[in-house]
Amino acid sequence: MEIALVYIVAGLSSRFGGKIKSFAKVTDNETLIEYSLKQALPAGFTKIIFVVGKHTEQPFREKFGNNYKGIPVYYAFQEFDTEKRDKPWGTCDALCCALNLVNEPFVIATGDDIYGKKSFEILVNHLKTGEDVTVVRKLTDMLPETGSVNRGVFEIDEESYVKKGIEEVGINRENFKERGFEENSPMSISIFGLHPKTLRLLNEKLEKFKEENKDSRNAECYLNVKLSELIQEGKIKMKLYYTPEKWLGITNPGDELIVQEQLKLIKK
Repeated sequence: MEIALVYIVAGLSSRFGGKIKSFAKVTDNETLIEYSLKQALPAGFTKIIFVVGKHTEQPFREKFGNNYKGIPVYYAFQEFDTEKRDKPWGTCDALCCALNLVNEPFVIATGDDIYGKKSFEILVNHLKTGEDVTVVRKLTDMLPETGSVNRGVFEIDEESYVKKGIEEVGINRENFKERGFEENSPMSISIFGLHPKTLRLLNEKLEKFKEENKDSRNAECYLNVKLSELIQEGKIKMKLYYTPEKWLGITNPGDELIVQEQLKLIKK
């Protein structure tokens, strides 16, 4: 079965010193994106697609070329009109940039997170059923010890199918219960297994969003929000699994050192 692996790697991070987070060293000889690929590829992917931007295209082409470990590599380009916009159109737009490259079921992931080998296995195995799928961590695994974060949280039915996704702003360890959540509420880690039909539906949503926000300089079309709309409209079904793997991400300078230490502990 042909299955593609799509990574969103289009931007530089201002919080990460204007660098490419995917290229942060997380082991002695591997960048974050190389480590993520090492975890992902055993699941059976037959194509790699990087969604790049103007600052990341050349570095990724130089590093990966057109083939990585025997698997063909393709590039989709996310761009925007800088005279009308201050930023790209968001994660849904980034994925839809790969529309013409995706003809098979695929996993969409971000290039600055580490999801774990088992996460990719779960997604690929469920894609073979013909349904869309996501893996999550429980809420308390994803909240920092101090401070608040914005996180996507899912509502699911008794058979673990997603009913809708909610973007929670300013959630923390003190307020999550009063907001109606539990310690094991399913929290998004921004990775999904989808089918070409779903991508076409997302592209229709994106075109409508762009038309409705054509005068905005910074409105963003979020992938998790549009997937939730498709679920609530009854156009797709999405199974949800909790992954047993630890999720690790890089946001700020110095986070790569924390990831390095965590990976050493996992290996033990």
